[in-house]
Amino acid sequence: MKQKLQVIFILTAFFTGWNTFAQTRTERDLLGEKQIPSDAYYGVQTARALENFQVSGVKTNFYPDYVRAYAMVKLAAARANTDIGRMKKEKLEAIEKACQAVIDGKYHDQFLVDLYQGGAGTSANMNANEVLANIALEMSGHKKGEYQYIEPHDDLNMGQSTNDVYPTAIHVALLLHNDKLIKEAQLLSDALHKKGEEFKNMLKMGRTEGQDAVPMTLGQEFHAFGAQLDAEIKGLRYCEAYLYEINMGATAIGTGITASPGYAEKCAAHLAEIAGKPLVMHPEMIAATSSMQGFVMYSSALKSLAVALSKIASDLIFLASGPRAGIFEINLPALQPGSSIMPGKVNPVMPELMNEVCYKVMGNDVTVTIASQNGLLQLNAYEPVVAIAIMESQAIFYKTMPLFRKSCIDGITANENVLKYYMDRSVGIVTALNPVLGYEKTTELAKEALQTNKGILELIREKKLLTEEQIKNLLDPAKLTQPNQDPNRE
Repeated sequence: MKQKLQVIFILTAFFTGWNTFAQTRTERDLLGEKQIPSDAYYGVQTARALENFQVSGVKTNFYPDYVRAYAMVKLAAARANTDIGRMKKEKLEAIEKACQAVIDGKYHDQFLVDLYQGGAGTSANMNANEVLANIALEMSGHKKGEYQYIEPHDDLNMGQSTNDVYPTAIHVALLLHNDKLIKEAQLLSDALHKKGEEFKNMLKMGRTEGQDAVPMTLGQEFHAFGAQLDAEIKGLRYCEAYLYEINMGATAIGTGITASPGYAEKCAAHLAEIAGKPLVMHPEMIAATSSMQGFVMYSSALKSLAVALSKIASDLIFLASGPRAGIFEINLPALQPGSSIMPGKVNPVMPELMNEVCYKVMGNDVTVTIASQNGLLQLNAYEPVVAIAIMESQAIFYKTMPLFRKSCIDGITANENVLKYYMDRSVGIVTALNPVLGYEKTTELAKEALQTNKGILELIREKKLLTEEQIKNLLDPAKLTQPNQDPNRE
């Protein structure tokens, strides 16, 4: 029986190969040999990175657009190298198929390097090179690891360096996700404007520095929220343009060593077509390789969006405060019990969630700033943490904005009786009397109203300061909300 098992073992090894039977294959790099799982599409350099950078547990494939971006960059590079006669068409065909498969969402489980890594992104680039090479090999009828046919360095990294591939892939990933982010921001803005229309005839007191100011409508308040988001959307579009210039062809430091003449321009053109964005070759490659301006500018747009969203969220928390000892001008949807000890309490959990996300985005922008400023000479080794910060900001905004819209904004209702009560009791409408009575007289009137707990209109009538016609013309709260509007306008 023992001899029979030995024969089976030998025959199996003979027909399948020792490495397959052992479920590994041997690959080599400058540090020596390493056993790679036989079913893995990644290779030796990825395997070393998996051992070296066990940090966050968040891998490259956590962001699908990031993985697709690598495939797009490698596809553009292969096509450009073929255009200039450096790559053979049969290799291009295999690489094209491999890249398209990844662009279509396949093989993402092989992009496994932790986002936190030393080496300025070399491990992430080699992960892409090795995976795409092995996919191309299999699609061409070869086995994984048979690099004599398609090689991760010589073919997938032809005329390239991590120092141009890595930042370009990040640019593309951010651009792809920016479209999705803007779509969600626009839906949120539309929801706020819709509430503005719903509340357009509800009068309320505006406030400055937490104090009564002058009348407005609740609709104007919500339209203003929407307008703030509209401006942030413009900022995202404006700052994404700083990501259009790429340094493909710069290779190591921007001098273009190992890249062939004409490659850089053709690579940018191919990538623009593949990604659907107006990508162009940067006019100053050495500057582009060491500078982080595109990332800094785009991150600043995300920070600005965070500032606007946080203000809106905080305003909603304030306007909904109560129900008996707060402002309570609006109601937020009740989503869950708000306390483990206080019965009946319901918290503004969605605006609070939005604030938490905004604070994280603001912090991420600080990370981008520090990492970008500390790059040394011709390369910034801290690009990985820049990529992590910006992609995280995009992702958490993309996830949170629809929650904020559907579970908060869409369900907001107004407390009209509370709005009317504040309007009747406020001294804010006294501002409209300045042109008639003067600032000093109106100040005395406001002071007396507060001291006597009387309304402004009540005191005006007692003192016979204005006729009823004048009161109607000057202190009509509806007119006060649009003082410069054409009276003939409907």
